[in-house]
Amino acid sequence: MPVHYIYLIVAVIAETIGTTALQASQQFSRLLPSLIVLFAYGFSFYMMGLTFKVMPVGIVYAIWSGLGIVTIAAIGYAVFGQRLDLPAILGMSLILIGILIIHLYSDSSHH
Repeated sequence: MPVHYIYLIVAVIAETIGTTALQASQQFSRLLPSLIVLFAYGFSFYMMGLTFKVMPVGIVYAIWSGLGIVTIAAIGYAVFGQRLDLPAILGMSLILIGILIIHLYSDSSHH
């Protein structure tokens, strides 16, 4: 796997950690989760920046945000008991399909 994809995966993981901590921070009223939010998002943006050296910003952001949406929805379900209805699940499935189409068929995924 090319290193820029590893950077992007790490960026998604950091973003989902930050978003999970954002929920746990209770509107930034709890110090430790609030600090985790700041660090995790900062690190995620740094890793995305490394990915921009090889991939266009639109493609990186589409993959980063799409995978983040789906991952945080799964975390929301598992950790916070947040349920999704069928339209939400279908919509997220379309996001994943879009990411696969970009990855498998787009020549724009490389500079």
